[in-house]
Amino acid sequence: MGFLDTLLGRSKPKKPDLDRLFALPTAAITLEAAAGLTPTGVGSVCFRAAEGAAFAQIEKDVRELLDSDEGPKVELSKDSYGYTWLVSRHEPTDLVGLVTDLHAVNSSLESGGFGPQLLCSVVAFATPDGRRTGLVYLYKRGTFYPFAPTSGERRDNALELQVRGAVGADLPVEGDLSRWFPVWGAPGL
Repeated sequence: MGFLDTLLGRSKPKKPDLDRLFALPTAAITLEAAAGLTPTGVGSVCFRAAEGAAFAQIEKDVRELLDSDEGPKVELSKDSYGYTWLVSRHEPTDLVGLVTDLHAVNSSLESGGFGPQLLCSVVAFATPDGRRTGLVYLYKRGTFYPFAPTSGERRDNALELQVRGAVGADLPVEGDLSRWFPVWGAPGL
């Protein structure tokens, strides 16, 4: 950062801290106690696919890495906005394994030089009555926020605020509510 950058108000973006994903199992215990939310075993990483052989190779390597264990194969899907979702499924009790998979995907894309294509990671939870809620990790901000879709393209704001209050001590929650972007059609939600 130079003098001119400081004078003009430009700042260097924060480097994402992917290790924050490993705080999710602790937050899940808090969520279950405070709001009755339990993990569903579904998590996903959202990114904009890049063209070229280098990106295709990293994507292939990540899929092979995650498919190498005994669990179900990872899925790849595209949403209506043109983003690609890599979905991992585990037993609901294996949140640590799910988070490890999500961390591996994010780390692989980042180390391959494709960090700017990463948008977010989502871990799905369910309410006692079966509604889905996600904890969204914003890659570029290094923060989490809850997303609770309801019927149509509507959100349960009260539940989102309840989740924010419950996990605030366990996770770095995004303080700017305008950055709580809806992730309509996210796998698992």
